Amino acid sequence: MKTSKLIVALFMAAFVVGCSDDDNDLPEPVNQEEVITTMNVTLTPSSGDVVTFKSYDSDGDGPNEPIITINGPLKANTSYDGEVQLLNESDGSAKNTTEEIMEEADEHQFFYAHTGIDANFTYADTEASYPPLKGSNPVGIKFNLQTGEAGSGTISITLIHEPEKNADGVSGGDITNAAGETDFTATFPVEIQ
Repeated sequence: MKTSKLIVALFMAAFVVGCSDDDNDLPEPVNQEEVITTMNVTLTPSSGDVVTFKSYDSDGDGPNEPIITINGPLKANTSYDGEVQLLNESDGSAKNTTEEIMEEADEHQFFYAHTGIDANFTYADTEASYPPLKGSNPVGIKFNLQTGEAGSGTISITLIHEPEKNADGVSGGDITNAAGETDFTATFPVEIQ
């Protein structure tokens, strides 16, 4: 009889331990933000020369200004297929951070703005462009730029982490209600000829 009581007591103890809520007390895994030092933008027209923009910021939010490189002017009244590549070159190598953005496309969105030039941006990708994600919200790694008349001004590209993708205007590229945190931003002086 004593053996039966001991077995029942051990069984009850094992059941209580196995059903504890200790798993709920574990901290959430930390998703470390991407380190981005470099933004490369490639603009490919249907005919003519490819135009590239590059912003390299070796110290991130530090006091040094980023180094901006542009290989030539844009053509007036031209459609460009655009693509953004982000790199982490902080340790001397070139880790492609764009891959992390693709994996977390539902948590990121690029926003495009311009001043002083005649231009229009449209998104060319959505979350579903990066399986297994299935969402229809824009991401902006790929985009289209339609230039208008000749002029000079700037193009700014901003990557927002965890934007409010369903907020007013955000799906159309308006950063006003996007909220979230800025992962990286670059402003390029441009000429349209």
